[in-house]
Amino acid sequence: MKIETITTRADLVIRRQTLQPGEATHWHVDTCHRFSVVVRGNGLVIEYRDAPGAHPVAVHPGLADWDAPEPRVHRAVNVGTEPFEEVVTFYLDKPGMDPQPVRN
Repeated sequence: MKIETITTRADLVIRRQTLQPGEATHWHVDTCHRFSVVVRGNGLVIEYRDAPGAHPVAVHPGLADWDAPEPRVHRAVNVGTEPFEEVVTFYLDKPGMDPQPVRN
């Protein structure tokens, strides 16, 4: 997993995240609203630590969507045949907050 911070301000963080096929994000929660744009990728699932199974997400380059905070511990897994890349804008509720704290 590769995470690159593109820019930050007191009220937002913009990051580029790339997952190779078979790679997963860390287990985390999402603490703020965000807007994501898929740059590339063809398969993604979300796994919740407290629930069995995986929830498929239909992804394709150009897909853009808003997401609300998610307090459940989860991770994204690239189940596609190519790298998954997205650019995410996190709208921070307070300066310096971590938009995706890791929950091991």
